[in-house]
Amino acid sequence: MNEVKCVLSIAGSDSVGGAGIQADIKTIFSLGHYAAAAITAVTAQNTCGVRAIQAVDSTVLADQIDAVLEDIPVAAIKIGMVYTCDNVRAIAAALRRNNYRNPLVLDPVLVATSGADLATDGFLELLKRELFPVCTLLTPNLTEAETICGCKIQTINEMAESGKAIIEQYHCQNVLVKGGHSVGEEMTDVLVMGNGEVKTFTAQKIASENTHGTGCTLSSAIATYLAEGHTLEESVALGKEYVYQAIAAAKDCKIGRGHGSTNHFWKGKREN
Repeated sequence: MNEVKCVLSIAGSDSVGGAGIQADIKTIFSLGHYAAAAITAVTAQNTCGVRAIQAVDSTVLADQIDAVLEDIPVAAIKIGMVYTCDNVRAIAAALRRNNYRNPLVLDPVLVATSGADLATDGFLELLKRELFPVCTLLTPNLTEAETICGCKIQTINEMAESGKAIIEQYHCQNVLVKGGHSVGEEMTDVLVMGNGEVKTFTAQKIASENTHGTGCTLSSAIATYLAEGHTLEESVALGKEYVYQAIAAAKDCKIGRGHGSTNHFWKGKREN
């Protein structure tokens, strides 16, 4: 597991650097591996919110993915913000064209923390059809899981049931329903696996304004651990610990006037 692996992030660019492609690259490199990137959209945003989004042309996006997959042995892919239907189609076609078969973690980004829409009309239905069936792990937060399932989720049991419903209806292999936005002193994520097993991961909440990009960071960390050869359950546990420590390391920092980023490089800081 000491060999350097390449992990490809397919996601949007975050101008403030805390989420999206920037968060993914920081995460992958901080875990000791090589990050490649295919950008789906360019955003103008800061810690207070999103001002503008410009999608990358789907042909250019496809060319980015092809260029990486044709040259480098990619051990895992993380897909984040895709934004347009054309880009969903471009990604699905590129994966088929390059016969990609390694782990794929899909974070179905729909809305920013600030409330800005990060998907266009018709996007979710196409995402369900084209990319849900080919992902190793889908990582919706509570709001996203509710949108996908069309039902309210308030308990851990309902989180598990929503994961099972997503697997059954949309043929995902595995689903991690994230509970970080739930009310209370604890955060519980629920991993529902295709074989019917359900695992819960619980941690104490950290009082911090610096939580921008935690979903991006978690999905890219899980993809990186899968690339190393860890099991899915191990990868989720390790990814959650990485994000937890990244939040803890940044809780006393002040970057911007809103929700700042986590500290993706806490591992190196601790080692020094």
